[in-house]
Amino acid sequence: MNRDYLIKPLLGQHYPMISHGKGVYLFDKEGKRYIDGSSGAITVGIGHGVNEIIDVMTEQARQVSFVYRSQFTSEAAEKLAKKISDITQGDLNWTFFVNSGTEATETAMKLAIQHFQEKGIKGKNKILSRWMSYHGITIGALSMSGHPLRRQRFVPMLEDYPSVSPPYCYRCPLNLAFPSCDTACASELETAINRIGSEHIAAFIAEPIIGAAGGAIVPPHGYYQRVKEICEKNDILFIADEVMTGIGRTGKMFAMEHWGVQPDIVTLGKGMTSGYTPMAATIASDRVIEPIMKGSKLVMSGHTFSANPLSAAVSLAVIEYVEKHNLVKAAEEKGDYLKKKLEALQANSSIIGDVRGKGLLIGVELEGNVKSSSFIQNASNKGLLLYPSVAGRNGKEDSAFMIAPPLTITYEEIDELLQILSESLYELEAKQSGLTYATKGE
Repeated sequence: MNRDYLIKPLLGQHYPMISHGKGVYLFDKEGKRYIDGSSGAITVGIGHGVNEIIDVMTEQARQVSFVYRSQFTSEAAEKLAKKISDITQGDLNWTFFVNSGTEATETAMKLAIQHFQEKGIKGKNKILSRWMSYHGITIGALSMSGHPLRRQRFVPMLEDYPSVSPPYCYRCPLNLAFPSCDTACASELETAINRIGSEHIAAFIAEPIIGAAGGAIVPPHGYYQRVKEICEKNDILFIADEVMTGIGRTGKMFAMEHWGVQPDIVTLGKGMTSGYTPMAATIASDRVIEPIMKGSKLVMSGHTFSANPLSAAVSLAVIEYVEKHNLVKAAEEKGDYLKKKLEALQANSSIIGDVRGKGLLIGVELEGNVKSSSFIQNASNKGLLLYPSVAGRNGKEDSAFMIAPPLTITYEEIDELLQILSESLYELEAKQSGLTYATKGE
């Protein structure tokens, strides 16, 4: 009798066996081709099977694949840290390498607290965050996450860090409208700080564009400027979780560039290696590191595979590939094209409520009690992979998904993606109205 030995996302459910990938396409063992319209988990920024990256990986493996960071550094890690300093804003010059986005945000949390400890300020131990946010699955990272469905099993173990409403203009939790609201959702941060006391708060963490917990929610103009102002006024560090949005995904190298605001700490992951190998990073400003440099000189975090030279070499090659092929600009231009096409679909759709996002990180929210999981499964059956997200006022509704193909996607491939998405949309609308939809050729 056959049985599973691998714990998959849903136990007992069948998953297609992958064979290989090339460009924006994945192929399973049965020969079926999928457009990777979600870049896996918003990860594969430069596409699958890029020989330049594979060659770098092979060459680094020939030299050395692993060294322990407490014993050695490596040329690959040093070069990558310098490259990250070059491409980030202002004085974000210090990088701590980890293995996943979750580890990066948890390191950011610890680093923010240690910053104040090293200054002799012992009481700043709390991190504020937003509802409708997701920063990772470990207890520390999940404590910072305002994702009710992912928190619910572990609530007794979690800190009550989510404190403020999301900048969710489509379904404003404050029942206001932009711009007359005067970004009240940002001002709510100051209210929370005043209630708790700034002497207890080390940092505020936010995704520049809300991902899995909201479906590419983009804050209104002025929001992050106000957030940064509030943080500085109260001596609170601002952490930007760019795990999903970083390395060109939104049409800027880092999403915070859209608002011209420099965070004190940035987290990276996903696109920094394009999925070719696991790696993530926590990036800190000179100001954050200064008291540690003058004090213990030891950032109290670390993992066995931190600064792994194989992953570092791959990450550097990926970033250089993004620059060489001008993929940040490509994400902006192709994202505009894709979004306009989706907005045209929305204008003639009874179930698309909102289209939002920046670059090639675009969210679609459905209306009329239509479940996004059903839509995603239907699209997958037709050969298009989409990324699920929750939405709704309580952040629990199965009503949104994201479209985030590799930045290398061509306009012809975008049109192919849109054709499959349109067919899935019309089928679902026909089902809602009790009609039968026939695809071309039937």
